[in-house]
Amino acid sequence: MKRIDALRIIAAQTSDLPVVVTCAASSRELAAVADGPNHLYLLDAMGLAGSVATGVALGIADTDVPKVVAIEGDGSLLMNPNVLPTAGFLRPSKLVMVLLDNDVYGATANLPTYGSRIDLGELAAAAGWTVRRAADPEELGERLTEVLTLDGPVFLHVRIAVGNATGVPKLLENPVILGRRFQDWLATRSKVKAGR
Repeated sequence: MKRIDALRIIAAQTSDLPVVVTCAASSRELAAVADGPNHLYLLDAMGLAGSVATGVALGIADTDVPKVVAIEGDGSLLMNPNVLPTAGFLRPSKLVMVLLDNDVYGATANLPTYGSRIDLGELAAAAGWTVRRAADPEELGERLTEVLTLDGPVFLHVRIAVGNATGVPKLLENPVILGRRFQDWLATRSKVKAGR
C-alpha cells in the first residue's frame, strides 16, 4: 500500500476530527486527496506532528471533540521520539497517532531510517501507548475504526511501500493561514461538556 492510498482511508474516517499532519509528502498528498479545515499541515516542522497533536488532545480533553489524529512518518517520528514517553506519561485519552512507516526518508532520496531495525510500535508500547498494526488497506480501515474508539494514547503502526505519489502539487499555502483555518474550525467544534 502506498502512502496516498493509506491517506485516502484515513481521510475518509477522520473528516470530522482534527488531524495534525507531518510535513513534506504526507501533507501534500493528504491535501491532494481531501483538503479540509480540519487538517493542520505542519509544513517544514518535521518531527512535531505528535507533539502538536498531544497538545491538541490535552486542550480538547473536556470538550465533545472525540479524538485528535496525528499522521506521522517513521523518519519524522525519529526526529522527535520524545513524544512517545511524553504522551505515554501524560496519557491524553483523545490522542491517536497513525505512523506511516516505509523505513525511509522519502524527501531525501529514500535514505533508510532506523525503522528497518527498530520496531517503532514496540517503542511506543514501551512508552505506555496502546499499539495496533496494519499492513494493507483492509487492515488499515479495520484498525483505524477500532483505535478511534479506544482510550489514548493509541499508536497505529502502518506499514507502507516506499515512494511518493506522482503529480501531486506542492502545498504552497501560507502556514499562518492554514493554522488559523484549523484553529477556527476546531473552535466551532470544541464545546465544553455540560457539567464541567
